[in-house]
Amino acid sequence: MSPQGHSHSRRAGSALRALSEADPALAALALWCVHRDGEATRTSGSTITYGADFEARALHEQIGLTAHHVLHVALRHSARLAAMGARLGGAFRPEMYQLAADALINEALLLADHALPRPAVTLTGLLKALRGEDVAPQTALGAWDVDRLYFALMQGEGGGKEAAKSARAYAVQQGFNSDIDPEEGPQGAEDAARAEDDSRWRQHLSRAMATGRQAGRGLGRIGHLLGDIPEPRTPWERVLRRLLTTAVTQAPQPSAHRPARRWIAGVAEATQRCAPMPGFEPGSKPMTDVPRIAVALDASGSIDDARLALFWGEVTGIARRMRAELHLMIFDEVIRHYARLDPSETRPHLPEMPRGGGTEFRPVIDAAERMRASALVILTDLEGDPGPAPRTMPVIWALPDAGDTAAPYGRLIDLSA
Repeated sequence: MSPQGHSHSRRAGSALRALSEADPALAALALWCVHRDGEATRTSGSTITYGADFEARALHEQIGLTAHHVLHVALRHSARLAAMGARLGGAFRPEMYQLAADALINEALLLADHALPRPAVTLTGLLKALRGEDVAPQTALGAWDVDRLYFALMQGEGGGKEAAKSARAYAVQQGFNSDIDPEEGPQGAEDAARAEDDSRWRQHLSRAMATGRQAGRGLGRIGHLLGDIPEPRTPWERVLRRLLTTAVTQAPQPSAHRPARRWIAGVAEATQRCAPMPGFEPGSKPMTDVPRIAVALDASGSIDDARLALFWGEVTGIARRMRAELHLMIFDEVIRHYARLDPSETRPHLPEMPRGGGTEFRPVIDAAERMRASALVILTDLEGDPGPAPRTMPVIWALPDAGDTAAPYGRLIDLSA
């Protein structure tokens, strides 16, 4: 791939030339963007369009706005917006995702001494409105990426709907307007072309940051703080799919009442040749047992509706494809609700979740063992004593935001990934 020239946009010419002096890292990244004049100033994929509103701004604001959109491209926000929309379907709120992306980028650019059109949303301002916390910009940038911030906005991070309303009110107060379009093209985490583009942009970012560090100014000076630089990772849906498929796939079981066909053929041949009879070899019994998947929802924990819908869609899809029974348990210190569900129902009506209790994992583990479940998936925050590991049944811990939490046993899936 060859770098794209700047000559396509007349409006951005002065800002792009000034950016090469002000910020070597962002200037290097701008070489790989496509710059066009258009009706509005927006980002779509690797293309930035500059509207008449851009041309009307002072040069220092043009530079900051150009840097803003170059960073959108470099961090793959347009592609990630499209991918998240494909994952969440109708539960996705694109304007909240774009709010998260703008807040992260603006915080980074202000820390890199760029000027932005004011007012502007920032990560520290958004966290203050959402969680009531005063966080240093350096700390906030290292701790948050756009996906995690999106889910925090949707969930209210413990403050519930009131916290989410405060975050939206802050965005309105700061004059937030979305400026990203979802990247066009094939959707889905397994799209090879998108993965190749992600890898290419990681290389561009690495080289650009090295250039900026050597210059000692601009984004290169603070780039090591950015937690939103996308790293190659397997989406949790694929991990869950692989684990559950392995768990419910039934292997043939030996049966002493059914001789193996190979043994029957060996006996016939030995009889014909008057040779010694081969030792008995058992065959396999028919696989009549239906695999079971047990899903336990920790009512004392917290998970937003979007991730719950996505999680439930994955589990029911696996059960439907594998023709497995699906058993739901809602629990805190005891099992509060139990139901055997139809896997074809992807949006079941969940009863009202009890709140305020503690967490005991032993009751659901014992119940899953009694029903001889092929696997137990526990949606939880893991704040409780997990007890000893079951002897034979695999346990999959699904956490809304795992952070540094490690699985006590079994496998752990981070739903924020």
